Amino acid sequence: MKYNDFRKAVKNPYFSWQDIKLAGLNVLKYQISLWKKKGNIERLKRGLYVFSDEREKISPQRISFLLYEPSYISLESALSHYGFIPEMVYAVTAVTARTTRKFSNAYGSFIYRHIRPDLFFGYIILENENGKYLLAEPEKAVLDYFYLNLSRLNNQDDIDGLRINYAELQRAINKKKLAGYLAEYRVKKLEKVINMLLKKC
Repeated sequence: MKYNDFRKAVKNPYFSWQDIKLAGLNVLKYQISLWKKKGNIERLKRGLYVFSDEREKISPQRISFLLYEPSYISLESALSHYGFIPEMVYAVTAVTARTTRKFSNAYGSFIYRHIRPDLFFGYIILENENGKYLLAEPEKAVLDYFYLNLSRLNNQDDIDGLRINYAELQRAINKKKLAGYLAEYRVKKLEKVINMLLKKC
């Protein structure tokens, strides 16, 4: 199959081997390698590609969802999104019920940290013309971050060291929802740390 014909047949800026098979397109592996070598396409991970001249049409958040499902953006990326921390976040951070993984491609680094399957909740679905991605609610982003970093959070000084924007946290957090979500973690130390956090709000 010629590249121009393939390009017309694929409607999204990205595609996978599964997409090729489902569409019944006659594309061979050596052709994918050739198109990649010519700069027509870029590899996001094994079996997933994006058209080079359309890469700007897809957000890193959407790429995060495509790379590793199921996952939702949380931790530092979500905390930065909600204005809870001042730092710029240079990797897209997400949580998953699957194994912890990391990917790097033309869009940057993508880090996925494992949580228990019963804690895979508390996210919203965002969608644009190129598809959806999942983002932690403010309350869940806070809990995910503290839960996965409990080993280095032992007192108020450790929490203050995160330079949290308490004013923004107080504005955005629903304390009743936070308490309900917190109960699902069933971790005493997490409860203690969150209580220390809320005293500043």
